[in-house]
Amino acid sequence: MTRLEPEAILPQDASAALLIGRLWDPETQGPRPVLFHEGVLLDLFDHAHTVSALLNHDDLHGVLEDARHDGARSWDLESVLNGGRSQDEPHLLSPVDLQAVKACGVTFVDSMIERVIEERCAGDLTLAEQMRAQVLESIGGSLAGVRPGSEEAARVKEVLVRAGFWSQYLEVGIGPDPEVFTKAPVLSAVGCGEDIGIPSFSSWNNPEPELVLVVDREGRVRGCTLGNDVNLRDVEGRSALLLGMAKDNNGSAALGPFIRLFNDSYTLDDARQETIRLTVRGTDGYTLTGTNSVQRLSRPFEELVGAAFGPHHQYPDGFALFTGTLFAPNEDRKAPGMGFTHETGDIVQISSSRLGTLTNTVKPTEKLEPWSYGIGNLLEYVLKMNNPAARAHLPAHHG
Repeated sequence: MTRLEPEAILPQDASAALLIGRLWDPETQGPRPVLFHEGVLLDLFDHAHTVSALLNHDDLHGVLEDARHDGARSWDLESVLNGGRSQDEPHLLSPVDLQAVKACGVTFVDSMIERVIEERCAGDLTLAEQMRAQVLESIGGSLAGVRPGSEEAARVKEVLVRAGFWSQYLEVGIGPDPEVFTKAPVLSAVGCGEDIGIPSFSSWNNPEPELVLVVDREGRVRGCTLGNDVNLRDVEGRSALLLGMAKDNNGSAALGPFIRLFNDSYTLDDARQETIRLTVRGTDGYTLTGTNSVQRLSRPFEELVGAAFGPHHQYPDGFALFTGTLFAPNEDRKAPGMGFTHETGDIVQISSSRLGTLTNTVKPTEKLEPWSYGIGNLLEYVLKMNNPAARAHLPAHHG
């Protein structure tokens, strides 16, 4: 387990930020929504049993203000971060619970080109460098500035179709409709400090540092967090119809450390200007760095949210929406021309000065703890905690 310190995971302006998350409580053996406040995590369970219910509250900010003064149980953040991750110790979880975990793909021109390359290579990373040169030559070097769905985009499509270079990735990259898919089942995402997984059947893969919008049941974006949309380039490159196999595996979606709610100190327009940094450190001394500049998204947040939510699709518990990444590593980690791929033990840090740092360690998917806490477990836990006899044994404070 990677040792974490509060100052290493919190936003630089944490004192002004509204940060909510989830914590595993060993005393009650279940997850508790929490609010970060002055170095501690305040228990919000009496105000909302889930983060989903909290974000769907019409007076969300009033609820949080009450929580600061009602003498709730609390946990010291530093102690939580320096403890273990067994069910007998408090630890951070993914900050979303009942929300659907959705994702948008091909929302940056640069990463769109990499998806085309994967497709042309049929998942064979040894062909990537040669294919990259051919694809870039065919499009004249860049598609920067082409507005998806515009008349100009339609003209570009016509040229590329005639040249034999049209791709389903270009269709969602510059066509009228964005790609939106389900990234992970409800309650399966891992949080800060937990392990992420790479399946043994993948030999070409990478992290995807992303801004994640957290949306309520009315389609309102209530805040955002950081995410790692772990990506298997060889699998998706073989066929886009293998997207589920490439994207949805145990430990393949990481979120956190907290959801930063919008208030006077941080707004949706601030989120549009985010620069998300990535650092991967291998046990062999290898280091990879990169950035994801959210302001370079080819589609605005509103268009991405509108593609996921509306008269055609509702989310009674809300949803989390990965907005895509600019980052697609093509530097060689080992042999020339072999590109980047993860190794066991890689420490992946995704950070923003305004959202904090999400830290995870890469392990083989098959060696991760099996995902076992599902919706049925959460329902049983909530029912148990609403039993006065169970609640009577809880201390007033825990820190």
